[in-house]
Amino acid sequence: MLCSVKPRVLVVDDEIGVRRALERGLTAEGMDVVCAADGPTALRAALTGAFDVVLLDIMVPGLSGYRVLERMRAEGVDTPVLMVSAKDGEVDQADGLDLGADGYLVKPFSFVVLVAQVRALLRRGSGEQATHQLRVGELLIDRPTRQVLWAGEPVPLSPREFAVLEVLASRAGSVVTKDELLRAVWGDELAATRNAVEVYVGYLRRKLDSVGAGDVVRTVRGHGYMASSADLDTVFST
Repeated sequence: MLCSVKPRVLVVDDEIGVRRALERGLTAEGMDVVCAADGPTALRAALTGAFDVVLLDIMVPGLSGYRVLERMRAEGVDTPVLMVSAKDGEVDQADGLDLGADGYLVKPFSFVVLVAQVRALLRRGSGEQATHQLRVGELLIDRPTRQVLWAGEPVPLSPREFAVLEVLASRAGSVVTKDELLRAVWGDELAATRNAVEVYVGYLRRKLDSVGAGDVVRTVRGHGYMASSADLDTVFST
């Protein structure tokens, strides 16, 4: 049994109208969208590795799209990146591709073309990362299929619950703060608060507890949360 989870897309653009339009459109196309309005927020979210595709504008405040992409690749994050920018020069496009972008789309663009490019990157990413898994003790998380198993038993999770678990498992053995989870899973959603993090961690724990894995996600009082097995036996495989 597979968990039904939508592809996760990080949209990075400083124009609120663009962010909202892309969020509405991509959500209608069956994707789970998280938005970021500036470079530092985008980088923190992207470095979690919790996204299937990043739509990255170049001209964002705090840290340019070029630098965000450069840092992602330097940190070993190979999430497919589609750069979206009004900068239409050949040198601009070449710079983005040389830094590790997987595509470059010039504004204004056709939404149909954007969706086609995103879907192409999703297919490519699925093929390249088909063996990517996270393991925390007896808990196995298969990223391409979004399947979660505890000692071989499926654990059905909602998209948001899966995203929370994926972030925690990708940093198993280390504390993840509420603010870090908020940025990685909710981006700059106006309604998102630390309380939302607590609520979804609670949902996740109840589902894990139902299969005997309730101790995997632990609270580190005053700091945040940690994914850990009893023996701290955490394996990352590719």
